[in-house]
Amino acid sequence: MGVEEAAGGKNLALASICFPEVRAVGGGGGAFKGDGLLGVRLAKDDYLDGETAFGLPDVAAAVRTFLRRREIAEFVSGAMAGAMTKAVLAPLETIRTRMIVGVGSKQIFGSFVEIMEHNGWQGLWAGNTINMIRIIPTQAIELGTFECVKRSMTSAQERWKEDGCPKIQLGGLKIELPLHLLSPIAIGGAAAGIVSTLVCHPLEVLKDRLTINREAYPSIALAFNKIYRADGIGGLYAGLCPTLVGMLPYSTCYYFMYETIKTSYCRTHKKKSLSRPELLVIGALSGLTASTISFPLEVARKRLMVGSLQGKCPPNMIAALAEVMKEEGLKGLYRGWAASSLKVMPTSGVTWVFYEAWKDILLSPQLIS
Repeated sequence: MGVEEAAGGKNLALASICFPEVRAVGGGGGAFKGDGLLGVRLAKDDYLDGETAFGLPDVAAAVRTFLRRREIAEFVSGAMAGAMTKAVLAPLETIRTRMIVGVGSKQIFGSFVEIMEHNGWQGLWAGNTINMIRIIPTQAIELGTFECVKRSMTSAQERWKEDGCPKIQLGGLKIELPLHLLSPIAIGGAAAGIVSTLVCHPLEVLKDRLTINREAYPSIALAFNKIYRADGIGGLYAGLCPTLVGMLPYSTCYYFMYETIKTSYCRTHKKKSLSRPELLVIGALSGLTASTISFPLEVARKRLMVGSLQGKCPPNMIAALAEVMKEEGLKGLYRGWAASSLKVMPTSGVTWVFYEAWKDILLSPQLIS
């Protein structure tokens, strides 16, 4: 807090606290604003000489400036979009997880009835607390990483067009890497999936345990303790490799489809931006396409992550896929696909609607007006 001695006057009296845009009037105290500070001016008093003005930091302006940084706005928008979407669509996630790992009925409605009979309405939101804790950082990191890597890659490719691509030397031979041929969107999507998975995978493990076996894992703290005591840190990263293998094609395809469809649609209809319903449909189609392509890997990943609960954990992803093929045939690789699509399509569409809406809010010029 700074102190400014004003000229004239000998004494101080009452203090007045100001609000933005309030200015001092006359020499008898009041408030002022300038250089990002909110002022408090003390009037004359019989015991102290001079007139003193205290400058208080304008916290609201600092917050607005912080949120207007593109990277921060994208990070916050991703977190808010993920939280709002999961709060609404949690029951579909519960049913989808049960069907994929083979718990209970193989039908969507049958699984719904079983959950209602054993756990009531609360069973549809089983594991939703950890799901919310998981999705907020996951979506924030994923969407923030995608936007940042995409911009960085686009900027780098523009430089490579002028200065040439990076080269590697093998003996006397110089080889130019054709990095300009790579899609910034695809690279951003792959990076988004990898980074978010590495950071948030333990939360995914906890969420699955709470969803599948609520009796053995009644709370987040107990689930964490049991997993850590049984398997150590490695238990919290169970299935990480198959998760990364499954996430790479999904995330790459997901973001590539979304950006490509959105750009093509805007170009065809000569639009600069899309309406919320249009974003909803494009997001849903992107999620459905990516999920369909990578779904067998998702089945294998879920088998590995919760296999210990059933006493038969496959040693690797290939073994998990072989096990599914042996037990259920080719159709088993897409067991739960319908339930997954019912979850993925609205989740993807709603997430993009919320994300673009929050970005519009946080990056709006009115935010600092």
